[in-house]
Amino acid sequence: MPSTGPVKLIMTWDIRSGREQEYFEFLIQEFIPALQQLGLEPEDAWYTSYGDYPQILASVRAPSLDALRRVLNSREWKDLEHRLKQYIYNYRYRVVPYKSTFQFFR
Repeated sequence: MPSTGPVKLIMTWDIRSGREQEYFEFLIQEFIPALQQLGLEPEDAWYTSYGDYPQILASVRAPSLDALRRVLNSREWKDLEHRLKQYIYNYRYRVVPYKSTFQFFR
């Protein structure tokens, strides 16, 4: 993948049973603002209510692969990811070249 041009970080997960309210509060009050402070722009958020797919698919845009690598290697990202994992399981992510259309992975 080229290191110039925007990229998209696509994340999937399931919400832990009984933690839904806390999860949504964390997401709105802390997770999304922290992503923006790290220089990532929220793109998509999807909730799957039926089928054998992750419950949540969320994506953010980074200005370049190098910029995203710096974020993913930062202490701030590791702390944020650790806090997110308190509310979720089956967490996965993938970095793909940016397209302005919906993108997903399985």
